[in-house]
Amino acid sequence: MTPTLTKFLDAIDRILRVAITVLITLLIVPVTLQILARYVPFIPRYIWTEEAARFCFVWIIMLGAMIAVRDDSHFDVDILPTPRTRAGRGWARLLVHTIMAALALCFVWYGKEFAEQGLLQSSEIAELPMIAIFIAWPLAGLVWTLFLIEKLAADIAMIRGMAPGGDVDVAG
Repeated sequence: MTPTLTKFLDAIDRILRVAITVLITLLIVPVTLQILARYVPFIPRYIWTEEAARFCFVWIIMLGAMIAVRDDSHFDVDILPTPRTRAGRGWARLLVHTIMAALALCFVWYGKEFAEQGLLQSSEIAELPMIAIFIAWPLAGLVWTLFLIEKLAADIAMIRGMAPGGDVDVAG
């Protein structure tokens, strides 16, 4: 993997982490208003809080999924036998990451169509264009694809017997 691409992906990762932190912070505001409005009589019941919370929550999920692809922190189910060699582990990881890349490309392809529908719709309460939510799907697929390129390169290096740092694997 080239250092330039790694630096670029590191920058994207940092931006995603800042964005998810901001969104979690923003999510606290409408949810707190919703809770307080139920129990405190002088706080008005704002109707926009439900929609704002939903928008934040959708983006938090999609940003979290993007970060999880980079970190390999998605939950997984081991259906493949655990390979004993480094090359075997590389092949198993390559298979999983290739399937993930195919799913990411589906998110890009079908997410584009989904986002186009968002151009024609607006939210019920705030009248925000739904593209603000629907664009999360193709964006997630694109970011997953970028992160998976890095993973696929590492898998191929592992298969070839090269450690990520460039060391030759003499055991496998």
